[in-house]
Amino acid sequence: MIESEYVTGKIKGESIVNKEEMQKFLQAVHSGDLTVDAALKQMEDLPFKELGFATIDNHRALRNGYPEVIYCEGKTTEQIKGIVEFMLTKNCNILATRADEKVYNAIKEISPHAVYNSLGKTVTIRKTEERYTDSYIAIVAAGTSDIPVVEEAYETAKILGNRAEKIVDVGVAGIHRLFAKLDVIRGAKVVIVIAGMEGALASVIGGLVDKPVIAVPTSIGYGASFGGLAALLSMLNSCASGVSVVNIDNGFGAAYNASIINKL
Repeated sequence: MIESEYVTGKIKGESIVNKEEMQKFLQAVHSGDLTVDAALKQMEDLPFKELGFATIDNHRALRNGYPEVIYCEGKTTEQIKGIVEFMLTKNCNILATRADEKVYNAIKEISPHAVYNSLGKTVTIRKTEERYTDSYIAIVAAGTSDIPVVEEAYETAKILGNRAEKIVDVGVAGIHRLFAKLDVIRGAKVVIVIAGMEGALASVIGGLVDKPVIAVPTSIGYGASFGGLAALLSMLNSCASGVSVVNIDNGFGAAYNASIINKL
């Protein structure tokens, strides 16, 4: 018989947010440590919670393996605080993307442990300790100007439980810099390549590794780069077979997909 964490209060009922917690929850019911009525009470927030201005998908980690992430652009500070306040009742880590300093300060008021990455514009709150993968994701950037997207990808990869290695400023204008880091890149299970301008780095790396490459075009470049559209089209037209592409500046999306690959 297991010691019921739901009975002792070490884990509250609202923490049923992933497969591991659900397994413990069902074991507690099966062993008799948790009554059916108590179990029903604790499942009230599944599969989602209505907040009026948002509907929190509490079933997502059970369904997809990862909890919901807060995209902050377009939301008011009060809406973001309300979402975070509810998510803090769960036994899961929290990631907010595209968060400015005002949003961070508001979150910090209700969660002193919140950490802000000012370059990546992410806020992370760690309620559980991550168990990092043995394999790692390589995050490779063409230039220093691409670092904000690198940081968003890095923070996403880490809070989803992945080891990650950052390699920056190795673009095609000085290709020898890339070759000096090739062993690290080739050792990764999946590679994220971040580049603006003409976006050529993704094709170069795609031709040098036997791992999946996820390309992220950035909005860095002069007028004819059209805010990243030139790099996006270049990456979509890559002749390297292992390259797939996410949207402009979408470091989060790249890292999310890389995490799924890295944990296979």
